[in-house]
Amino acid sequence: MTQVADIVASVALIVGGLFGLIGSYGILRLRGPLQRLHAPTKATTLGVGAALIASALHVWTTTGLATWQEGLVTVFLFLTAPLTALHLAKAHLLDTPPGDLPATGSPRDWAHRDAP
Repeated sequence: MTQVADIVASVALIVGGLFGLIGSYGILRLRGPLQRLHAPTKATTLGVGAALIASALHVWTTTGLATWQEGLVTVFLFLTAPLTALHLAKAHLLDTPPGDLPATGSPRDWAHRDAP
């Protein structure tokens, strides 16, 4: 069982590293700021999630105990990544001239531009 768990943890670490690498590459290669949001929020979240799975599996197989730290980090990560993306997108929209923004599909303008 330990050898299988070590292999699964190793694969999870490799997958997590690949997601981190892909996310870093995406930040450099994607054209616009709104496209660049996907790289740090999605790829990094999956990369850190895979590393947390590997860590939890390793601790469980070596000590026989489940730890709560990985769960707390996961909850914190899944709560803060969308908020980070939201604020980065808002900052970009505030810095973009109104004529360069895409249409909203409604009679109202973008939410941050409607406020007085």
